[in-house]
Amino acid sequence: MSVYYREVGNEVSVFRKCFENQLPLIVKGPTGCGKSQFVLHVSELLERPVIKVSCNEDTTAADLLGRFVIQNMETVWQDGPVTRAVRLGAILYLDEIAEAREDVIVALHPLTDHRREIYLDRTNETLSAPKEFFCVASYNPGYQRGLKELKPSTRQRFVSITLSYPEPKIESEILRALTSVNADTAKTLVDFAAKIRSIPQLGLKETVSTRLLVHAARLIHSGMAARLACRVSIAEPLTDDVKIVQSLVDMAALHF
Repeated sequence: MSVYYREVGNEVSVFRKCFENQLPLIVKGPTGCGKSQFVLHVSELLERPVIKVSCNEDTTAADLLGRFVIQNMETVWQDGPVTRAVRLGAILYLDEIAEAREDVIVALHPLTDHRREIYLDRTNETLSAPKEFFCVASYNPGYQRGLKELKPSTRQRFVSITLSYPEPKIESEILRALTSVNADTAKTLVDFAAKIRSIPQLGLKETVSTRLLVHAARLIHSGMAARLACRVSIAEPLTDDVKIVQSLVDMAALHF
């Protein structure tokens, strides 16, 4: 397997069953917990191509479905990523779906119910998704709570699973598998992360993720001093507050 993922529950089985039953899936979880890694890993197991869309508030329905463009002095239709996924029978991965505008999400509703189709009004074409097509989305339900929430009419079209940061033993295993860092360093990094996650008084918008720990482990494994690696790959990315950065650096010094 070229995409590593360490299963922590029944998430791989759930993904497979949703794929087999043509039921769209939402993967929820905090930043950097492995949502994208999970989707890519299972897609590889299923031997299906993935077309990923990074959703944001500037994304329009035309960006996803397609538009007419000028090529060689002619007007031609160009499929968007959603349309390509339907035509190819690929896995469509809508990353951070909660960031998309509501009108864009509504345009995708027919793909996520019994119809499994999209209508291209510009070409007056209706595309029915083949059985191999699968829609999976992800988002962080804790990010800017209250501002970026999925409507029930969208949420209830999906089967949902929640990922989180793994327990310390598994998180250490992940660091070692992805970075080849030694066991002692992996354990110390995980202990450092656990300490940060246990102190809500720090006032961080997002806590330290497994992704940041992987970054730190890679730097340490390549020869960077552990304290410096923790500063540049954990403390600084988490906050711009100088005092909080220093607190995190001091905390790292107690571990390394």
